Parts: sequence; C-alpha cells; structure tokens
Amino acid sequence: MMAMVMPSNTGSSRYRVNLDELMQLYAANYSLMTRLFPTQLEVGQILRLTPKLGEDYLLESKELTRYTALYEIRQASAQAYNYLQPQLLVRLYHDARLAEVCASQQIYKLKPRYDYPNKKMHHQDEKHQTNQFLNDWLVFCLKQRIKVEFA
Repeated sequence: MMAMVMPSNTGSSRYRVNLDELMQLYAANYSLMTRLFPTQLEVGQILRLTPKLGEDYLLESKELTRYTALYEIRQASAQAYNYLQPQLLVRLYHDARLAEVCASQQIYKLKPRYDYPNKKMHHQDEKHQTNQFLNDWLVFCLKQRIKVEFA
C-alpha cells in the first residue's frame, strides 16, 4: 500500500515547495486512481462510488486527450449546502503517471505556494494539502473496498 507523503516544513517563516515530495504524492495518487478506477471513461461518463461507510461519491470524466484525463470527484448527495461537500478536479497525466488536483472547492487554480496571510486565507501549502486530501480519500476508498459502478 502507498505511504502517505507529509510536507516537510522545517519551521522557517517562508514556506518552500518540496517538489520531490509533491511529485511522490502525485505518483501515489495516480497509482491509487488507476488501481481503484481501472476503466478509462469517455467524456461525460460517471461512476458511482459506494463505500461501506459514509456517502456515495461520483467520479465524472470531464476531458480526455491522448496523454491526459480530467475527472471531477464530488459527493453524490443533493444537500442545499453543496459548497460544504468535497469537490475535486483531478488531472491524470498518463505519460508521466501522475495525478494532480487542479481545483478544489472554490479554488479554481491551485498555486504551489501562497504568501501568508493572503486575501483569501489560503494556507501556504494549499496545493500540497489538497493533494494529500485526495491521497487520504483514495486510501480510505481502497480500505473500504468501495463498490464502483456506472451511474
């Protein structure tokens, strides 16, 4: 099983992106994504992910090119407060075997590093945190032996 990758912030006042750790996280996420969802989806196709515990999720194919695929992962419930539900846009780079979270919640282009404090109060390592969240969620899905079917 893939090990979780934690950022190494040595306590200095300015956060520095550790590209090696970030790329390891992208590679782990790609491995988990392709292990859990081996089917290459056509644009518009949706998979329903049903864990033993918790809410169902949907994985929708948004874009497909020769070397990449773009998927949206979101909770399936139709609550009024959808901004509180996890929602990720994940790009898979098949040639490099990497998966990167491109957008999360209301952040539509994640930067590798944010100055802190900032106007929107993003964490300095927001990109790493969202990719770590994807990793944690994928590991959870694997442990739960989620049921994957076309929606």
